[in-house]
Amino acid sequence: TLIAPIVHHHHHVVEDSIITTTETMSNLPPSPVTHAFDGIQWDPMQKLRLSNSEKHMLRSAASNPIDYTLSNPKESVAYVKVVLKVLAESSGASGPSSKVSHLKSTLPEDAALQMLYTDPMGVVTHYAITKLYDIIVCLKDNKRGSRVTMGSTFFNKMDGNLIDEWRPLLRVLHLGGSGDAFAQRGAAYCLAHILMTGCPSQPFAIDRSYRINHSSVEEPLQALISWITSQLQSSGSSSLSLVTPTLTGLMSCPEARMAFSNSGGIGYLSRHLRNGTKGTKNSASVQQLYELSFCVWALTYECNSSASIRATFARDNAVHSLVDLVSSAPREKVVRVALSALRSLAQCNSDVSPMPSSKKEVNGSTFLNEMIGCGLIKYVDQMKERQWTDPDIVEDLDVLHKLLHDNFKEMSRWDVYLAEVQSGSLEWGFLHTEKFFKENAKNFEGPDGDFFVVKLLVALTTSNDEEVQAIACYDIGEFVRHYPNGRAIARSLGAKDIVMKLVDHPNKELQRHALTAVSKMMVQNWAAVH
Repeated sequence: TLIAPIVHHHHHVVEDSIITTTETMSNLPPSPVTHAFDGIQWDPMQKLRLSNSEKHMLRSAASNPIDYTLSNPKESVAYVKVVLKVLAESSGASGPSSKVSHLKSTLPEDAALQMLYTDPMGVVTHYAITKLYDIIVCLKDNKRGSRVTMGSTFFNKMDGNLIDEWRPLLRVLHLGGSGDAFAQRGAAYCLAHILMTGCPSQPFAIDRSYRINHSSVEEPLQALISWITSQLQSSGSSSLSLVTPTLTGLMSCPEARMAFSNSGGIGYLSRHLRNGTKGTKNSASVQQLYELSFCVWALTYECNSSASIRATFARDNAVHSLVDLVSSAPREKVVRVALSALRSLAQCNSDVSPMPSSKKEVNGSTFLNEMIGCGLIKYVDQMKERQWTDPDIVEDLDVLHKLLHDNFKEMSRWDVYLAEVQSGSLEWGFLHTEKFFKENAKNFEGPDGDFFVVKLLVALTTSNDEEVQAIACYDIGEFVRHYPNGRAIARSLGAKDIVMKLVDHPNKELQRHALTAVSKMMVQNWAAVH
């Protein structure tokens, strides 16, 4: 199980808490053929092109504890290079291995040893990934000031560049075919931790006599993140499980957070969170929802220092996803992280990194308006009534409650309406009444005179929520009735044709509102008919 983050709201403490959480988060489940590893014989495996001294090194590492093998800087570099060579030679360019790559669960010993005969390279690929993972776990545990570090092992002593031998890890990610879940999950995890070592922000204990060349990890890191976002683009939860351990690990590193955000990551996370709360068969498990919302939470810590990340959070509907998550309350630990992310967005500011002057400023109040549009006030008020055992949840609820209510007091009714329509979470209430439309008809023109709110309402008539569709029909009808020449404007925006299609909808309530809206669009003087 994961240990959820202890969320403190001081930036450097947060960094530490993101790091400690991600340390405890990911452990690689064992390979399906783990019981065959002791049976591997290096001599007959000509295909690996190993020298005698390389075979000797693999045998001696197998018979000693890992920290003994890695006790000397020179020998640990040599051992890592052999393990990566074994990976390079065994995971061929011909795609996933014939048998091992398809296995889903751990085989008993006799069946695993049988795999050594039917698919030896598949077993050896898993062996190399497993050993590399063990090496990284051991090196990450080394105390600061130790002679053998991630830096001394994976970066050349001469020029500080990343060792060239890292490349087969990327090749495993791009195996194609049906892939190899164990190898890909492991390769991604190992590669992430190797590359983070080379990021300027990471406080690794390095022998001061040489420096890591940070630029040598920039392209590999981008390649890893592109692979992660391509996995997030596919909808299944199996591709999620390939990347969530690695992504939660990467979130402890500011450079990786920025690169992930610049690659559209926040939008992909938001979409998975939204699908996850709908509970369809492909949606994320509670554990995955936790890991995804953890990643969103970690990304919110870049908001103060980056205008582009704030803009991305605003554009990609992250608030909507987080509010859905809080309201569907899948499990307390998920609610805790989602609330922390919402609080962090609500409190962000643009002092350090303002938007370019041509763009509208995005800051905490932008996000608070969005939260109010999504109905968060109601959920927070309800949640404050419950008894939470977790002090973090109580504190976040108090802070959000105050911020939301203060913000709400400053918003006009039109602001609240606008926020609701923009969030797409329409609910019956004082905003959807004749009185409201009478008072606010003029506002529908919008600052640029393009009636963008009416366009949004037209789009919401095709929502997958029937109540939202009904309210959108009602609102379009009321706009037509109260705005001079509203009929012509609604028609020119395609409202009549779209609402017409809903007139014979099986949902009686929606059908009634569609019919009424269509009549309002047809009739010159509705009041006289009425």
